[in-house]
Amino acid sequence: MELDIVKAHFSSSILIKSKIILLYKISKESETNLDFKTLQSLGPEKKKFMEMSEASKQTTRHEESEHLQNPEPDQILSQRRSLIVTQRKWWLSVSLCLFLVVLGDSLVMLLLNFFYVQDNREDSDQDLQYTGTWTQALIQNAAFPILIPLFFIFRSPKQNPETNNTRFLSFRILFLYTSLGVLVAAHSKLFALGKLYANYGVFTLIAAIQLIFMAIFTAIINRFKFNRWIIISILLTIVIYVFGSPEFGGEPDENEEFYNIQAWLTFAGSVAFALSLCFFQLGFEKLLVKTKRYGNKKVFRMVLEMQICVSFVASVVCLVGLIASGEYKELKGDSQRFKKGHTYYVLSLVGLALSWQVWAVGLIGLVLYVSGVFGDVVHMCTSPLVALIVVLAFDFMDDDFSWPRIGALIGTTLALGSYFYSMHKKNKKEMMELDRRENSVEV
Repeated sequence: MELDIVKAHFSSSILIKSKIILLYKISKESETNLDFKTLQSLGPEKKKFMEMSEASKQTTRHEESEHLQNPEPDQILSQRRSLIVTQRKWWLSVSLCLFLVVLGDSLVMLLLNFFYVQDNREDSDQDLQYTGTWTQALIQNAAFPILIPLFFIFRSPKQNPETNNTRFLSFRILFLYTSLGVLVAAHSKLFALGKLYANYGVFTLIAAIQLIFMAIFTAIINRFKFNRWIIISILLTIVIYVFGSPEFGGEPDENEEFYNIQAWLTFAGSVAFALSLCFFQLGFEKLLVKTKRYGNKKVFRMVLEMQICVSFVASVVCLVGLIASGEYKELKGDSQRFKKGHTYYVLSLVGLALSWQVWAVGLIGLVLYVSGVFGDVVHMCTSPLVALIVVLAFDFMDDDFSWPRIGALIGTTLALGSYFYSMHKKNKKEMMELDRRENSVEV
């Protein structure tokens, strides 16, 4: 009898222990904590075991948090290498975009001057300025299909399905691209009208204030933080743009100038251009990067997507304006008046459209990797270099690379150097923070 009682007691204790182990496994897999009432309902052995497991969990979490706060030296070394590689890739991307802006600006100004020199309006008793403003605006945006193959060549990081498939995100992206397309079409048209009514010197002087609007809008919209080096760069850039701009062969004659109309048109175009760069930056930060649509990374494919979609909308707007205004009827006469003939007329327009796309891709890339302010600074700082190229390529009357332009070219290195120094200090600060963490681990 006593033997049966002992066996029954032993089997019940084994059953209790097996249940305790089962409860522990279930709680471990589900990663849920039992509350106070559940612990009271358990037996003393179960309760003690659960308290011990909870204590071990808290100890493990505490060790993990300490490990994150004080990482191992191997982990610090891995972070250092990753940061160095990331910074090198970033500098390479910025350098590529800067080269595209300089190349695009140079080609655009060369081809524009070539177009106006070959457009035989003076000999045929026509206005010296080319009046096809909708055509000019369309040319700035129409070559976006050339970017579509590149869009598929560049790989895309793994997307986040939680944010990528939401209707609200798709609506915001569609609204962003539509708004930017209208803005880009507006400033393309307004700048073309501005050049129609005034000489290029006055146009350049008014257009220089776009950097001031850019600084104001980006501080309000993008919460951009300025330092003394960026402010110095902005001030130098404005002076450089005013004194170092190239000669333009399409400016009107004195009797064709209307400064009251031109001033307002160029002013409005400067505002539209500054707003477009701010919205480009806002779209990258709030939609394409922050929502992890591209895996929370800044990749060049974002630039291509943005440029293709925005240029498509802008091209539709300009095409509607071209047809509605009846300006398309003048295209045949323009090609017949071209000195080099119809073939060169078409090639010059195609080359001009491609050059605008090169410039736009580089500019938007600088907005993505740095900021809209930096993109505008680089665009305006290219004017002395472009002026030198125009002087070497064309023989305009009284146009030479004078001392003001030489001074502007020297000032370009100072303006860009100030901004690059600001970016270098930011990268150096990140490295110093990693060094501080490494020293704390060694201690």
